[in-house]
Amino acid sequence: MAHGPDTASGKGCRMAQENDVVLIYFEDQPLAFARIEAITPDHKPGWYHTKLLLLQLPLQPVTWILRDVYIDGEEFTMGGKRMRLEPVVCPEPSEEESEKQPENAPQGPSSNDNVIPLVRAKKGHPKDKPA
Repeated sequence: MAHGPDTASGKGCRMAQENDVVLIYFEDQPLAFARIEAITPDHKPGWYHTKLLLLQLPLQPVTWILRDVYIDGEEFTMGGKRMRLEPVVCPEPSEEESEKQPENAPQGPSSNDNVIPLVRAKKGHPKDKPA
């Protein structure tokens, strides 16, 4: 499915495609994030098998048969319930955030930050002994 700029609306936004992350709405409420794994044509013109990987635990792949406009955010129904896919776009940093941190500043935690390890050292481990 070829997607390009949305010239019809004049917005110039990129439409959903494989590897995009979307937020799935169920009855106007955010339900789950998903990555579009594959979009393949159905035998009916204008419809597509849309394989989504639901980004939750456990990961769950699903395939929905959707029209291209549904993949691109138009509301549709499933079992009589309103559904919608909304593209997730990483927000640009605000001017205030950009001004706070110089461009050449190192990224990551500083020595003043509280860093909580994900794995605790075992008691009696050589690294636990005072130097």
